[in-house]
Amino acid sequence: MTENEISYKIIGIAIDLHRNVGPGLLESAYENALAYDLRESGLDVKQQLPLPFLYKEVKMEVGYRVDLLVENKVIIEVKSVETLAPVHYAQLLTYLKLSNKKLGLLINFNSKILKNDIHRVVNNL
Repeated sequence: MTENEISYKIIGIAIDLHRNVGPGLLESAYENALAYDLRESGLDVKQQLPLPFLYKEVKMEVGYRVDLLVENKVIIEVKSVETLAPVHYAQLLTYLKLSNKKLGLLINFNSKILKNDIHRVVNNL
């Protein structure tokens, strides 16, 4: 599957999840439920994946963790905040660059209508 095909499937599953539970839960609840639903749909999902930082050929374990990595291609950053801030987009773009991935989804579940709070972030490698 391509990144776009994977992201289309992720978005549908995230919207179904949001319809079932609504806004107001902790990020960890949404992350775990989304990971469960994605796996149930047959997708390979890695959760809380450590992401090292390479600086001048030195690998540093500094605590970066990707919320979800789907099919080893698409990073999902799960949020449950009142409003997304520019730093949330920057965080996902940094994760994409550090992992050499092309596409990420920033999903804020603390939203009345989830489709308005799903954002694609592209790394132009």
